[in-house]
Amino acid sequence: MERKASASTLSMVQLALFSAIILAMAFTPGLGYIPLGVTRATIIHLPVIIGGILLGPKKGAFLGGVFGLTSLINNTINPTVTSFTFSPFYSGGNLWSLVICFIPRILIGVVAYYVYKALCLLWKAAGKQKNNLFDIVSLGAAGLLGSMTNTVLVMGLIYYCFGKSYAAAKGIGFEALYDVILGVVAINGVLEALVAAVITAVVCKVLLRVLKKQAV
Repeated sequence: MERKASASTLSMVQLALFSAIILAMAFTPGLGYIPLGVTRATIIHLPVIIGGILLGPKKGAFLGGVFGLTSLINNTINPTVTSFTFSPFYSGGNLWSLVICFIPRILIGVVAYYVYKALCLLWKAAGKQKNNLFDIVSLGAAGLLGSMTNTVLVMGLIYYCFGKSYAAAKGIGFEALYDVILGVVAINGVLEALVAAVITAVVCKVLLRVLKKQAV
């Protein structure tokens, strides 16, 4: 009973720690949200991905919700011309802004966790033993797909929910928006995903080893 309570307490402490990292990154100027003219790039998906893999899909979803909340707050109190896509409290925003702000972020940790677990099951089904190469590849894939989940869903929902308004805010014609969206996904999204893959593989490899020792 005491062992179970101790494990539960440790899990809550870990969740609080990852949440604190997300909040610190979000509200430290230029750290979590990096200004890029009319929009912002972000690296806050990294603790969401890592937390999702280490703590499970429910806690990963919670961390994604914390990420979404920071995005809502930042786009409300420190807006850019496209902040209406993330905040219903900014001129031009509506309830779809909340969907864009939260749903892709909630799914980041969930996708990362299940990608990693699916690869573990496939490896086991193939009758192979886990090794360092397997961990690096599977964790990297989880980081990559977790990051792409955010980019693809956010940009896709912006296109379908706010296409004309977003194009006007960016100073382009609606006809050109599709190519712009694809460019963001193909360039920014892929670069972010590759960075997420490397960092996830390195950090999770170390933390999984630490957690395994603690569980013994």
